[in-house]
Amino acid sequence: MATVLVVDDEPIVREVVVRYLTHEGYRAIEAADGDSARELIESSEPDLVVLDVMLPGTDGLALCRWIRGRSELPVIMLTARGEEADRIVGLELGADDYVTKPFSPRELAARVRSVLRRTSVNGAGVEALAFGDVELERETREARKRGAAIRLTAKEFDLLWFLASHPRRVFSRDQLMTSVWGYTAALDTGTVTVHVRRLREKIEDDPSKPRFLETVWGVGYRLAA
Repeated sequence: MATVLVVDDEPIVREVVVRYLTHEGYRAIEAADGDSARELIESSEPDLVVLDVMLPGTDGLALCRWIRGRSELPVIMLTARGEEADRIVGLELGADDYVTKPFSPRELAARVRSVLRRTSVNGAGVEALAFGDVELERETREARKRGAAIRLTAKEFDLLWFLASHPRRVFSRDQLMTSVWGYTAALDTGTVTVHVRRLREKIEDDPSKPRFLETVWGVGYRLAA
């Protein structure tokens, strides 16, 4: 049973989300502020964090930065509708997904399910991919460049693995949202753009002149290998 930590300063939001996630078969725990959340992350080791941006004390963005500094724990950010800057910053910090308020518990549970499914380790045997001087190992979810470890978030790894699994094939942002994030509804495909930019910064020698993650203007992206 996966454990989900719900961090929000609004009691009604925590109550509804915890109740729904419990009904969906998760073990849901909660925190009302960033400091309490940090203590629970260290003591309870949750499998995923649902994290509100606006929190008393340590806010959600600072907490996301702290999480990324120590682990690849999946994070879904909750942001106020229209606060695009918070969403972009959250993605830049390594959040795996975001949900805008107000939201339906059903939608949030679907996001939780999708992120957990895609970040779980596949124990069916070691699978590896390589392109140029980059190597990926699916079972351990490790990435290396010239033998040195590359620190990727869960979603960055999923996106890179998907593109590397289909070399030279061009995918639109909508296709990548469906295949990597698991969403078929029309969503903000800027999420894909942010993740591609972060991947270039990590795997390319010169991110401004990418050798591997190419943009095909007017279409989408491909991995040239």
